[in-house]
Amino acid sequence: MSWKEDYERALVRILNDSSICEENRKLFAEFFEWQERKLKRLNRLSELDTPCYKTLRYYVTRLQNVNTWFKNKPWVDISEDDIRGVYDDLEDGRILNSRGRPFQDCQSYYNKVFKSKPFQLAGKKDLACKVVEFSKARKRKIKFVDEEGFRGLISVVSNVSHLNLFWLNWDYGENIGSVLKLRKHHLERVTSSNGNPYYLVNWEAKNLKRSRTPRRDPSVHPETVRYLDMLLPKLRDDELLFKFGHRQALKVIHTAALKSGARCKPQSELPTWKDLRAGMACHLLNCGWTLDEVKARLGHTPSSKTIDDYVTYLALDRQKSREKLETNSIEDLRHRIATGEQSTKLWMQRAESWESRFNAQQVELQSIRGDIEMLKQAVMARVVA
Repeated sequence: MSWKEDYERALVRILNDSSICEENRKLFAEFFEWQERKLKRLNRLSELDTPCYKTLRYYVTRLQNVNTWFKNKPWVDISEDDIRGVYDDLEDGRILNSRGRPFQDCQSYYNKVFKSKPFQLAGKKDLACKVVEFSKARKRKIKFVDEEGFRGLISVVSNVSHLNLFWLNWDYGENIGSVLKLRKHHLERVTSSNGNPYYLVNWEAKNLKRSRTPRRDPSVHPETVRYLDMLLPKLRDDELLFKFGHRQALKVIHTAALKSGARCKPQSELPTWKDLRAGMACHLLNCGWTLDEVKARLGHTPSSKTIDDYVTYLALDRQKSREKLETNSIEDLRHRIATGEQSTKLWMQRAESWESRFNAQQVELQSIRGDIEMLKQAVMARVVA
């Protein structure tokens, strides 16, 4: 089912759900009419595209959840105390998601519903802004696959198509949905000046999330070239690299994780394709790539803060400071050793000089003793005579 079909079905359900009060259903209908127009105009589209439908589908879920939190009370009638009660329950973890866990994306509800158009249509935006005054986005959860984990995953994979999927994700770090949209004509095989082949991948804007930057990136790993060389000759120029969709891709990495025992860092969770993307970024950072270089590789803008938490977790800046301190300490030690060597050499030179002078004095003293002995013998001879 496409995102368009999913959204349209979900919208029909929510607008015709008799368990939702009529006032709120009318408000929802007004909001989605406004939101569809907004997405068209913002993105300069004559018709909504897949990313737009994806955004709209998420709004259906958000509005359903918020309606449940306020116990289906007409939003035009909710009070400041009602909003504060829901806000406190969210922040204190008393409101749970479908998995029985506290909501982790509370900030998106505050920004996209409470302090935005849905509550504005109900005339409650100002009250919400007053109540949700101290909200702060939670820190992004650190979860990634390191190189050892990645090697473990591919060690149990033999299908060439699946191996290409793994290596393209590890090499380029692009969203799995965008990788699955790659066609043969998006890739160009190039040989460098030193004779090493690599692939240039053209990441087109229409195949990327709106927040991603279209770009043309070279491959980094020779394994990527090896497996693409096995796959591409069998395809037509406009043919998709992968004959399966997102659901099958999820099964591929899940099966590989179960077979290999590969897990995410730091809490040993089962890996997803997103974790592979995060792992690729961490791997490049550990290999000495700059933060801006990694952001560009991921398709982020230089101002993006997405991977900053990973930099903090990996303690790369502190490692650099530590390395700098160690380098300074080593240089200081080398300087001291060099100074000590110079001092030792000087003392050795002085000792050699003193020894030489002492030996010369010993020779001179021996000569004087010889002269004295000769003088004694001469004196004795005269006395005898």
